Amino acid sequence: MNSKKILAAYFSASGVTAKTAAHLAETLHASLFEIKPEIPYTKDDLNWTNPNSRSSRERDQSVLPAIASRVENMAQYDTVFIGFPIWWFLPPTIIHTFLESYDFSGKTVIPFATSGGSGMGDTDKILHALCPGAVQWRPGKLLSPQTTDTELVQWVEELKL
Repeated sequence: MNSKKILAAYFSASGVTAKTAAHLAETLHASLFEIKPEIPYTKDDLNWTNPNSRSSRERDQSVLPAIASRVENMAQYDTVFIGFPIWWFLPPTIIHTFLESYDFSGKTVIPFATSGGSGMGDTDKILHALCPGAVQWRPGKLLSPQTTDTELVQWVEELKL
């Protein structure tokens, strides 16, 4: 690892992404920031099988939920990892809110996601467009709580941060 300042920011609906983000932050010796919605999600809000659930409406109507707090001094970070669960092959719209809330000029941005089975779909294309100033955009990576230390270290080494 070099002396670059790294942030691992994440949104976690069920705790899976939180565990993965904590594991990544520990591996990277990075700061950790939880992206919390101003109005927390309930179990009913997250019922993806209900077209009227909050998560379904946010996706279908492109609603950008407010975030409860901000990263202090985002300018200090050279590299920002952004983690989230995949919902319908897409990132939750709260990730759009997060990316639109900061200037990523000159930063390397690296998404990572957790999933119950779906792939990342168009996630990279969608999120990359929200970070026009990023000096580097790295392809997203699906991780899980079962990702081993060896696999995580190998991925981080491949990134050549």
